[in-house]
Amino acid sequence: MKIKIFCIPLITAFLISVSTSCTKWLEIEKEGYVKVIQNGGKTLGYSSSSGIALITDKGFAFKDLNRNGKLDIYEDWRLSVDERAKDLASKMSIEQIAGLMLYSSHQSIPSSSSGFGGGSTYNGKQYAESGAAASDITDQQKIFLTEDNVRHVLVTSVESPRIAAEWNNKVQTLVESMGLGIPANNSSDPRNGASVDAEYNAGNGGIISMWPGSLGMAATFDPSLVKRFGQIASIEYRALGISTALSPQIDLATEPRWSRTSGTFGESPQLSADMARAYTDGFQTTYEGDIVEDKWGNQSVNAMIKHWPGGGSGEAGRDGHYGYGKFAVYPGNNFEQHLIPFVDGAMKLEDGTSMAAAVMPYYTISYDIDPEGNNVGNSYSKYIITDLLRKKYGYDGVVCTDWMITADEASVYAFSGKCWGVETKTVAERHYQVIMAGVDQFGGNNDKVPVLEAYQMGVNEFGEETMRKRFEISAVRLLKNIFRTGLFENPYVDPVESETVVGNSDFMKEGYEAQVKSIVMLKNKNNSLPVANTAKVYIEKRTAQAVTGNQGPGNEYAVNIATLKTYFTVVDSPEEADFGVVFVRSPSGGSGYSVADANKGGNGYVPISLQYNDYKATNARAISLAGGDPFEDFTNRSYKNKTVTTSNKSDMDAVISMKKKMGDKPVIVMVSLSKQMVFAEIEGYADAILVGFGIQNQAFLDILSGKFEPSGLLPLQMPKNMKTVEEQYEDVPFDMDYYIDEEGNGYDFGFGMNWSGVINDERTAKYKK
Repeated sequence: MKIKIFCIPLITAFLISVSTSCTKWLEIEKEGYVKVIQNGGKTLGYSSSSGIALITDKGFAFKDLNRNGKLDIYEDWRLSVDERAKDLASKMSIEQIAGLMLYSSHQSIPSSSSGFGGGSTYNGKQYAESGAAASDITDQQKIFLTEDNVRHVLVTSVESPRIAAEWNNKVQTLVESMGLGIPANNSSDPRNGASVDAEYNAGNGGIISMWPGSLGMAATFDPSLVKRFGQIASIEYRALGISTALSPQIDLATEPRWSRTSGTFGESPQLSADMARAYTDGFQTTYEGDIVEDKWGNQSVNAMIKHWPGGGSGEAGRDGHYGYGKFAVYPGNNFEQHLIPFVDGAMKLEDGTSMAAAVMPYYTISYDIDPEGNNVGNSYSKYIITDLLRKKYGYDGVVCTDWMITADEASVYAFSGKCWGVETKTVAERHYQVIMAGVDQFGGNNDKVPVLEAYQMGVNEFGEETMRKRFEISAVRLLKNIFRTGLFENPYVDPVESETVVGNSDFMKEGYEAQVKSIVMLKNKNNSLPVANTAKVYIEKRTAQAVTGNQGPGNEYAVNIATLKTYFTVVDSPEEADFGVVFVRSPSGGSGYSVADANKGGNGYVPISLQYNDYKATNARAISLAGGDPFEDFTNRSYKNKTVTTSNKSDMDAVISMKKKMGDKPVIVMVSLSKQMVFAEIEGYADAILVGFGIQNQAFLDILSGKFEPSGLLPLQMPKNMKTVEEQYEDVPFDMDYYIDEEGNGYDFGFGMNWSGVINDERTAKYKK
């Protein structure tokens, strides 16, 4: 064997073999795979147990993925992604393409936490899962990977970075050994959220870096911070074996009662567009590493932007996961504005990858938007997908349905299939309509059978040649996202590196500082904040239901008491204290539907409340804007004059009680906000109010103590009362009467305070209306 000195710098690893003098690579044994490093060529990764070999051309190595002994176009990393994807699509059988068009149901690693451990049912078959290692592929996963040809797997929770890396390598070894050697494109929903009771210690690492929620990122009004999050998160994702992010969620949050507001960038079209662009650029761009083309490469993570054409205008705030929330309405004729975060944001990138790799439509029926009057779920709508997204706005990337849209609906309130507008069709007919609407992929479907049935329907209607061409179009789109992220060259990850990279101390520090930056100070009466660390604080224990929203025994503190004691002296009575502190959550006012109401003879529809006190909807619409479901014999979904009780009214009671006990001493209220709320009920009892969006409670303490100065701004209006909530239009931003506090400050979009008072800076000048 000979090693050309100029080829590869010597690194610490176990050298397997080096070829003859014309060779430009060396092979290094890694944990679970072999890494091939080439001078002037792409880094490859393959499993020695998968059965593939390396082939050479002009001194470079290539993976013989289909094991035919020659270099095919799709195996040649020197060619364009478009050439390679088209070549591979032409070689695939319809069964293989059908598998490529599937997106698995949720998978956790190890599988026992997902309910598959100890046995699972898949396509009517029962599988035992016993005695397996945490990173082993389950029988269920083997079936959908081998028999259904699934190559897109949604990973939810992972036990550790090492387990995730080991599992990925086992999956890649399995699929590399099959057919055309198409690697798995694993994906994830957002996974960098903060835990409220987590403790941050500078210099320490964690399971994964923790950042504010999307609303918190929006509250920074800083797109560069969001881009930096994308850069860090993409590095962590790739180290976990994840190459597609089912994010960002860029719906305009124009309806204040919507339960998914917390996942958005707020209600401003301009701010949401800038955040969407920054997020997608950060995730998709390979800034350092192996470039495939156009800034795509081995550090890129495909971004699947959601939910086209916007899910933030559900009637009365009800959500499209359920039949009672299937309609998105547009009383303000403002449909076009909801497209801005997509067409002017994530589809107009700045750093080289052009536009988001994938789009997910929402479950909802965009009511009366189709000029032909076809009121069907967005993924079923040719007008929404082909006429608007593809033709008008020129999008040719992957379109993937949201999860379970082709399954049957069990009831209007059940979490089941979401086949809105096509409830009477068969599962196969639904698949066919989705495909012909211009969609490429089915979220949450591991079973190729209905896709093949849909193909045959198309053959019967249009002929084999036309349907083969239609399937290849989707195959090319899907394959591009696997080629561009470098997975065909190296889909493997080093478990040792994963343990080092994911949640490292530098990433944890940046995430925590972003959390602090996202906090909004709404009130600071008599300069109650910051508080000296010599001060004495009083805090009360509360029920587990009040603290976490979950039932549990005994009482507990709403903050890690040991962490609180590192900032202040915690005392046992208000008399000893210098100030009192209360941690609360925004009102939890229901989903908009009540089975109890339906059982009593009502229509089931009730208000969603943004206040703590009981709310009677005297100002609600007498006739709903939309309605209709196979499980309902009526179309009017009005809840006028009905009353709803908020489940966490005790939060308000805790603030009022604390003020009564503290008297003239300051009461500081920390609010964990998931959507808009009516502050009128608690503001008068608080001397200072800090608001956070999906952050660690410790970040509040760093503001309270003066370690950091608050700089966040409200990404949403806070309503004056529920009357203005009922009278606003679901599709229009900034159309409520906002709350004005006792200090004369209005809790409008873009409002926030620092130690000097109300913030007016370049951010408010750019974004505030």
